[in-house]
Amino acid sequence: MISNRKGRSLTTTILLLITAYLFLVWLPLSRLHAWQHKHPRPTPIQSTILSQDTIHLNSATERYPVTSYIPLPTSPSSIPKIQHDFPPESRPERKARVKKQKAIKEAFMHSWNGYKDHAWMRDEVSPQTGGYQDSFSGWGATLVDSLDALIIMGLDDELELALEALDRIDFTTTRSAEVNVFEIIIRYMGGFLAAHDLSHGKHPILLKKAEELGEMIFNAFDTHNRMPQMRWNWSKSAQGEEIQPSSHTSLAEMGSLTLEFTRLSQLTGNPKYFDAVQRITNELERGQSKTKIPGLWPLFINAKDLTFDWSQYSLGGSADSTYEYLPKEHILLGAQTDQYRSMYENAIEAIKKKLLFRAMTKDEDKQILFTSNVRGLKGGALHSVQYIQDHLKCFLGGTVGIASKIFNRTEDLSIARGLTDGCIWAYDSMPTGIMPETLEVSPCAEIDKCPWDEGKWYEDVLGQPIHSREHLERAQKQVEDEGLPPGIVGIADPTYKLRYNLHSTILVAVPMWSVVLIISLRPEAIESIFIMYRITGDKSLQDAAWRMFQSIDKVTRTKYGHSAIEDVRNPLPKMSNKMESFWLAETLKYLYLIFSEPNLVSLDEYVLSTEAHPFKRPS
Repeated sequence: MISNRKGRSLTTTILLLITAYLFLVWLPLSRLHAWQHKHPRPTPIQSTILSQDTIHLNSATERYPVTSYIPLPTSPSSIPKIQHDFPPESRPERKARVKKQKAIKEAFMHSWNGYKDHAWMRDEVSPQTGGYQDSFSGWGATLVDSLDALIIMGLDDELELALEALDRIDFTTTRSAEVNVFEIIIRYMGGFLAAHDLSHGKHPILLKKAEELGEMIFNAFDTHNRMPQMRWNWSKSAQGEEIQPSSHTSLAEMGSLTLEFTRLSQLTGNPKYFDAVQRITNELERGQSKTKIPGLWPLFINAKDLTFDWSQYSLGGSADSTYEYLPKEHILLGAQTDQYRSMYENAIEAIKKKLLFRAMTKDEDKQILFTSNVRGLKGGALHSVQYIQDHLKCFLGGTVGIASKIFNRTEDLSIARGLTDGCIWAYDSMPTGIMPETLEVSPCAEIDKCPWDEGKWYEDVLGQPIHSREHLERAQKQVEDEGLPPGIVGIADPTYKLRYNLHSTILVAVPMWSVVLIISLRPEAIESIFIMYRITGDKSLQDAAWRMFQSIDKVTRTKYGHSAIEDVRNPLPKMSNKMESFWLAETLKYLYLIFSEPNLVSLDEYVLSTEAHPFKRPS
């Protein structure tokens, strides 16, 4: 009996040891293998284009060095609260909100996986065919642009894969003949800095790569007047040749670098980045009162000679983010200077007097606001006013909303809402539920009062008074042929494609009835809805955002992501096989945040860049 007990004891001990071994060794390994199967490391997609140029910009001697840097303000002041005080939500409200948030996250993962599987470390995936495009120097624009979205959505495993890939990015060389300074800074540098701030500095690689990029692209500022060459011929700098700023530089490109460079200086302690953009701001401030419409800047400026003589004015492409960054830079600098406040207030007063108008719609109870495009004549007179709204202008509602709070301009909050409602109306008016890139609307004679007048609408469609039955029938046929909803008199911009094409302008003479138009997966309208929801707490804005998401997801989803489409009037539109990085970095991020708890990326703790990258506000 004793020997049997010993045998059983020995057997039990061996079984326990085997069990412990399996638990301590095999089980973790099996979990690791399962994780690797579920989250395999993506394979970098190699370019099929053979490099003909092995130039590297490792270091360059400055021709025009700065002898004394403009100092960075270091003692933040109080800024009025931006966000609404949200009450606790009920259990049913939370359940409905989270369900929508999960649907948005699923759409993100669908597009992210398409990029990861078919364009890893390239700039963009081709969402229909599964190929790739290198639109922004080939450094992995979608990868870097999406870093903070991965953090916000709690996609830790995907973030780990992305972080592992960053060391392979070499900012010293590119196959691109020119480097688009604006696009590179807002997508790459913004992506690195926001991910660094959101992860509280947990991943040193993020600030390291931001500084690498900053050191490289700082060479674009080495000109005789320290204004950057925005379409930078980087190989000339690499070979020690002189570069010059352009005499035809878009306002948006020149004036929209402040947040990223300021944040880089704040985090690294290196003042040269802030100095670089502050010099641009000082020139913009100097010229603001001397333009043909004082308070505003023309779409293009002469950065070489520092003149502002161009006559075309708009708040859309080529201008938008310069105005957007005025209140945002004020916030990031901790209200330590009144310069940006003064520049914004001069601009918004000119906008209200010269550009702002109300659109005539059947919903007379809603004040639908837009801004026009004009040619300015000397002395402030206007010429060739066009009542055109392009999607890029939809940022303005959010910008005016933020400024109304931080600058105590309470009278402007209703304007911010009207501008936001205008873009919501444009989405809801289309058969696909998606706003076109550009539309022309019937203007009201007054902002405060605007009854619907069908006769006036037809006259605006036809472009002339209607004096006969023939005229009316022509207008009605045009409405039918072009699928024009009430209040909209034209949908056309055949020159504008999908990118932030800042050299395009909608003030040239174009046929207003072109059949083909292309709509990207743009974020601007949803951006303003997010900001206005966080400011007002109005849940109808969440409803509008949900309608937009459902429409966009339904019409644009492809096998490998989401594609821009060619005609928003067609419920089954042709795809363009183009998915820019801002679909993940901005559009879906803003949608996700609209259905998040309000303390996630609070506007009282972060300021979001024009690429929706949250930078931590100084405390």
